[in-house]
Amino acid sequence: MAIKITDDCINCGACEPECPNNAIYEGGSEWRMSDGTTVSGSFQLRTGNTIDADASQEPISNDYYFIVSDKCTECKGFHDEPQCAAVCPVDCCVDDEDIRETEDELLAKKERLHG
Repeated sequence: MAIKITDDCINCGACEPECPNNAIYEGGSEWRMSDGTTVSGSFQLRTGNTIDADASQEPISNDYYFIVSDKCTECKGFHDEPQCAAVCPVDCCVDDEDIRETEDELLAKKERLHG
C-alpha cells in the first residue's frame, strides 16, 4: 500500500525532507516523476496512464501536503518504517486503503524509481 496525507495536515512540512523518493509535495505544488529519482522519459503510472517523467503534473491537493502514490514505497529498501508517519506531529500520514501493494511490489517500485 502507499501512504496518504489526510486533511488533518497542519502544513508543518516535517514529512517532506524525510521522503527518500521525493514523493511528498507542498499543497498547490506541481510534481514530476523525475524529482528525486532516476526516472526520465515516458513513465507508466499505476493506473496504466503514461506521462513524461520530466513534465510538471497538477497538484493532488491545493490545501495541504500530499504524497504521489506512484512514487511512495513506504520507505521499503531505505528504512524500517515510513519516515513521513514517524515524524508527523499530528499523525496524518496514514495507510492509503485504496492502494494495496506487497513488500515485493514496493521493493520493485523502489528499483524502478532509483535504477
